[in-house]
Amino acid sequence: MKKYISYTIIALLATAAISAAASTEDMVQEKEKAAWQAFKDKKSDDFKKVVSTNLVAVYAEGMSDMQKELADMQKWDMKSFAISDYKVTANGSDTVVTTYTVKIEGTYDGKDQTGTYNAGSVWKKQNGQWQAVFHTNVKQASAGG
Repeated sequence: MKKYISYTIIALLATAAISAAASTEDMVQEKEKAAWQAFKDKKSDDFKKVVSTNLVAVYAEGMSDMQKELADMQKWDMKSFAISDYKVTANGSDTVVTTYTVKIEGTYDGKDQTGTYNAGSVWKKQNGQWQAVFHTNVKQASAGG
């Protein structure tokens, strides 16, 4: 009898752990989408709700911080974005790393930036809220090289 109770408790704990992991993944993915949507819509206040003021970002063009991200937001005319292949890897209970592809249609400073990008972010739970603390994306090379 004790054996069955132990198995039941282990099964319940495993189910709870899987459920918590799934909800964290879903929550972080929603926050990631919210950050992209706020950037696309040029809503800096909404962007700041999900992105840390200490953000560090790395792009092919160089390094960025929150101030530069907000300035660059104004130079973008993003028509659409679509996130796919989203994966979350936990690093402890308060940090996750996300990787995904994002298809973007739009221009930056008048230059076409439409394409598919490989992207990644680091999210940290701070004061009970998930915030992006690092982000990077780089445009995939065209099939011709």
